[in-house]
Amino acid sequence: MQTYYYVLASRKFLIEEEPLEEVLKERRRHYQETGKEIDFWLVSEPAFLTAPELSPQRNQCPQPAAAIISTNPQFIQWLKLRLEFVITGEFQAPSATIPDPIATASQPAA
Repeated sequence: MQTYYYVLASRKFLIEEEPLEEVLKERRRHYQETGKEIDFWLVSEPAFLTAPELSPQRNQCPQPAAAIISTNPQFIQWLKLRLEFVITGEFQAPSATIPDPIATASQPAA
């Protein structure tokens, strides 16, 4: 199992109100220049929120939600400091309740 870290917010805040596209483009460019594999994903309506153990986070976040998920906890901590009004957390996947860590709620889990 892998540990995944996330920042979670309303989709409107994360995608429309924040200059997130620039941040993720810059991060992707840096990874390409350094030969590092991409370890982050932007997921609209993340399916991991349907896991019973994450119901407090789901209930705390305005819907529809969006999340940036990563295997890099430092990147998520940096995003938390940059974005401020987000929820952070972590989960283990694949598991019985989270079979696909980057699935959307509108798509079946792999």
